[in-house]
Amino acid sequence: MSKQQTPAVSIPEEVIISKIYLIREQKVMLDRDLAELYGVETRRLKEQVKRNRDRFPEDFMFEMSKQELEDWRSQFATSNREVMGMRVPPFVFSEHGVLMLSSVLNSENAIKTNIQIMRIYTKMRQMLVTHQDLLLKFNEIEAKVGKHDQSISQIFAYLKQLLQEQNEIREPIGFKSSSRSGSQKK
Repeated sequence: MSKQQTPAVSIPEEVIISKIYLIREQKVMLDRDLAELYGVETRRLKEQVKRNRDRFPEDFMFEMSKQELEDWRSQFATSNREVMGMRVPPFVFSEHGVLMLSSVLNSENAIKTNIQIMRIYTKMRQMLVTHQDLLLKFNEIEAKVGKHDQSISQIFAYLKQLLQEQNEIREPIGFKSSSRSGSQKK
């Protein structure tokens, strides 16, 4: 393999998925995680983003607020050294921002890694659609069963009422005989 050729980037899906977070109700990736995946320093990535700020509107990239950073840190108590190492709020990239990064970084590694990340975002969207279909089916079943629950509850109420009526002391019904002991002679 010559020096100009780079090996194909192959990052396990689990690694990439573990670096996707939900912040401001968006699936996003942090600057330091992307820098690690692209094989560049975080400061270099931030430098390129700042030089090309017009390519990153608010829906592509935003800087986490100090409060968001504190809230985010508190969610990861087990990996304090890694998470707490952030002193400044990171840049946070949406799916479109991640896509734009490959053009800004403009390296073969960034492009290959970016393709992998985009495929994972696509898979996640497909899984979400599948889960939404399942959720709709579940809601349909729940609505049907909910109606059955009411019917079953009503049946139990009637049964309880019948049992209570049965347990009440009632006068026996049917043929009553008189107790005349010597009145009937043959």
